Amino acid sequence: MRTVKIITDSTSDIPVHVRKQLGIEIVPLKVIFGEESFLDTVTISTQQFFEKLTASSVLPTTSQPSPIEFMEAYDRILKQQPDVSIISLHLSSAVSGTYQSAVLGSSLLEGNGDVTVIDTKSASYGFGMLAVKAAEMAAAGESKESILAEIDRLNSDRKLYFLVDTLEYLQKGGRIGKAAALFGSILNIKPILSLDSDGEVTAIDKVRGQRKAMQRIIDLFKKDFGSDPVEITVGWTYNSDIALELASLAQSQLDVRNVNQTEIGPVIGTHVGPGTAALFINRV
Repeated sequence: MRTVKIITDSTSDIPVHVRKQLGIEIVPLKVIFGEESFLDTVTISTQQFFEKLTASSVLPTTSQPSPIEFMEAYDRILKQQPDVSIISLHLSSAVSGTYQSAVLGSSLLEGNGDVTVIDTKSASYGFGMLAVKAAEMAAAGESKESILAEIDRLNSDRKLYFLVDTLEYLQKGGRIGKAAALFGSILNIKPILSLDSDGEVTAIDKVRGQRKAMQRIIDLFKKDFGSDPVEITVGWTYNSDIALELASLAQSQLDVRNVNQTEIGPVIGTHVGPGTAALFINRV
């Protein structure tokens, strides 16, 4: 049976120690401040990025890897392990061209190698959790078919909601999608956002006040999962306080069996801005 190798892109926001432990390869996106270009979490750390972002008067831009970069990543692995099957999981095609670049990169191999590219229709650890689970299964010797089936199951079952401090970054970056109707809201209205089945940013609700917004997210998860045991991952940009409070709230009201933490990296951070808190949940 072929071994399986998991590749993803840097917007999966998988903690570095987890990536290294499980042997998950990443192909980084780029974040660009004027004339300066950085590889997401490779040549600029999350902390360095947010320090630069908050000091900058101009919003940075982002760009996906080229098909050549994906092809080179696949080719390097295939040369090291000719009999490997590669599963490549990526950021929603509704918000980035990364998935299309990966598909084109795999086509440049001209049939040399077994590469499956997946549009997760999610973002950040919403698909990072899929890559982690897939890598754990690969390490346990599971087949490509079993891993793909589990990715499909998890992808249809996991949920994510996030709070942003301001919609300014999503608006300027053009990633506001179906959340655009929230503009013009009165002071202290906190938008609760998610990604819909197409992988597009969408507004779930508008709640006055931070604490009420956090409780509304927990209520949404109660509706989604009931009393089922769940695993949660909390993510944040720049400041973890709100995110950790959200995780604590979840633990007090849901049957939480495991809690993970992750920092949301530069590329996703460009579009959601500092002060974002996200909660990702899947059934155990």
